[in-house]
Amino acid sequence: MYQTVLLLDAVFSRIPIVIGILQIIMQQVLLIILLIIFGLYTLLILYYWRSWGTIADFKWQMADGRAVTKISIVIPARNEEENITACLDSILKQSYPKHLFEVLVVDDHSTDNTAAIVKSYAGQQVKLISLSDFVSDQINSYKKKAIEIAIQQSTGELIVTTDGDCVAPENWLQTMAAFYEKHEPAFIAAPVAINCSNRFIELFQALDFMTLQGITGASVNKKIHSMCNGANMAYTKKAFNEVGGFAGIDHIASGDDMLLMHKIYKRDPGKVLFLKSKDAIVHTVPVGSIAAFLNQRIRWASKADKYDDKRIFAVLLLVYITNLILFLLPFLTIFYPEKLSIIHYPLSIIQLWLIVVLMKTSVELVFLYPVAKFFDKQRMLWLFPFFQPFHIIYTVIAGWLGKFGSYRWKERNVK
Repeated sequence: MYQTVLLLDAVFSRIPIVIGILQIIMQQVLLIILLIIFGLYTLLILYYWRSWGTIADFKWQMADGRAVTKISIVIPARNEEENITACLDSILKQSYPKHLFEVLVVDDHSTDNTAAIVKSYAGQQVKLISLSDFVSDQINSYKKKAIEIAIQQSTGELIVTTDGDCVAPENWLQTMAAFYEKHEPAFIAAPVAINCSNRFIELFQALDFMTLQGITGASVNKKIHSMCNGANMAYTKKAFNEVGGFAGIDHIASGDDMLLMHKIYKRDPGKVLFLKSKDAIVHTVPVGSIAAFLNQRIRWASKADKYDDKRIFAVLLLVYITNLILFLLPFLTIFYPEKLSIIHYPLSIIQLWLIVVLMKTSVELVFLYPVAKFFDKQRMLWLFPFFQPFHIIYTVIAGWLGKFGSYRWKERNVK
């Protein structure tokens, strides 16, 4: 009995030592994971930065001053009565020859005055198409169907898509056509900017969206992965038909832009290009609330695992894991209040979190500055560090709900 007591005493006396060893191992594992993930993320952002810097600014100039490309502008619209007038007016003020472009607005079961407003433009190269004339049953992707129907009725060689809440600069079509005629691409991804007021949610969107636009240009330029935005892109009618349009992806609610882009990319990677020109920047409006913003980002995230392009899935996964770690790290203080020993220097988990967030913000600002300069938004960059915590939180939430939740968009519930 006495020997048993001695044995148990010896065992229990060593428990603190074992716990201490386990804590040291956990610290090292945590630091190694942080180092690997953040190292990969840093390399990715710096690669984007370098790629963006190699894109040549395009200045439009028609050969011999003559325009030749017939363009069909496709605008799917649902409940856009507040924005559609400004959109159509900006298109009708284009410097491009009027006889070389047409506008096809597809009304997607609007419950407001969108259709009536579009009808008032009859005789001005604007054609209204009612989606309800072609779709009687409930489908999962009304926007893809709207675009498909418009393309069937189009007469242009080049299909240019935008949204009903967008405004185009005067030389938008001139630039698109000149770029198309010079490089002969099958698909063109073009820049989009968000106009914003001084409200927090609008400023946040403008910066976040500008980041995505920079990544779009960088990724398309270096053929890293497929990325674009349906508010400003173009593709040939021939390319659309050759890949079967939206066949195979028409069951997915979102993805009328990037999923189609990758189908065309797989057929001819060298024919997918990014148009970097200030004359081609289309401006759009921000959503008006945090709830609407989250719904939008959840909608975008919902197609993450639908990409046939596995390269972009790997990038999205790395970005998500990076933000997930930064999201969870402060909560570790609940279970591990002691300081970590990092290169013999004691740091609390909160201090470590602040250092990593500061480093993440710094490398992202290196990438963002030339992008902000292109969009003339350098003055907004001072806000970026303050928005970083909100960016981490929304990325984690939107990524999770995009996979496992549902969202509401244009008064429709989508799974």
